[in-house]
Amino acid sequence: MDEISGSDLTGAPDQQVRVCMLDEKPLTTWEDAVVWLRNQPDKRQLVLDAFYDDPLIAAAERYFASAEWQAVSKFLEHRTGKALDVGAGRGIASYALARSGFAVTALEPDPSAVVGTAAIRGLAAEARLTIDVVEEFSERLPFADGTFDVVFARAVLHHMRDLDGACREMSRVLRPGGMLIAAREHVISKEADLGAFLDQHPLHHLYGGEHAYLLDRYVGALGAAGFAAIEVLAPLRSPINLFPYTIETLRAAVVERLAAKIPVRPVWRVALASRSVFTSLLSMAERFDHRPGRLYSFICYKAPA
Repeated sequence: MDEISGSDLTGAPDQQVRVCMLDEKPLTTWEDAVVWLRNQPDKRQLVLDAFYDDPLIAAAERYFASAEWQAVSKFLEHRTGKALDVGAGRGIASYALARSGFAVTALEPDPSAVVGTAAIRGLAAEARLTIDVVEEFSERLPFADGTFDVVFARAVLHHMRDLDGACREMSRVLRPGGMLIAAREHVISKEADLGAFLDQHPLHHLYGGEHAYLLDRYVGALGAAGFAAIEVLAPLRSPINLFPYTIETLRAAVVERLAAKIPVRPVWRVALASRSVFTSLLSMAERFDHRPGRLYSFICYKAPA
């Protein structure tokens, strides 16, 4: 997991979960791992940040109101029609897409009532939203070419065993002129960093389902899939990647840490209080940001017919 947030704990990993042992009890499913996380008192904030708390409809509404979704929705302005939520997990993004006016299909292989299709169906019924739920894996999409106007994949690509094939499938089911939003994907600077990322992830030791790729690997796979343009959102610039922080809360945290370590002169407090100055500092910091598993997002456009 990235060092800032609860990152990608909102969707079930799109691969077979490995068996692990914890206190003599095997955790064989993603649901088991999430239930374990919920039962750790010191992980309460992480559960909230990952939208794994109940009632589910309250968690989904909190996601819909979040700075992350507000940033996503700006890319969706003036777009309508059919949306596919790939690796939908418990359905928070499906809920947000449906609330935004899309006809939503949620693709999720896990039947779980906690983190899978049963949870999505319950959420849709309670919210009185129409969400078509398909219980299937995302590396071979069971849809005709050009079915959807938008494909949304939150923290999905880094789980893929066949990244190139998955990107091709997402491109295939998009209509000409359609958009893929691949949000919050873990990136490493070199292959040797993968172990460090996996070691710091709070759930990988339970189910073994995490992974991360080099940035060029994502961009290459998306480009080879036929997307005409790919917009790369860097970790420290987009609210999509910053969540659960916002620019404001991150700035406050930076000031607090600086104040604890060195005297912060008034001039620095004034400078850091400026959103534009702080954003510029974050932009400069990106060249030195090599955190294993840091989050990137990709806005990908399919060429018009």
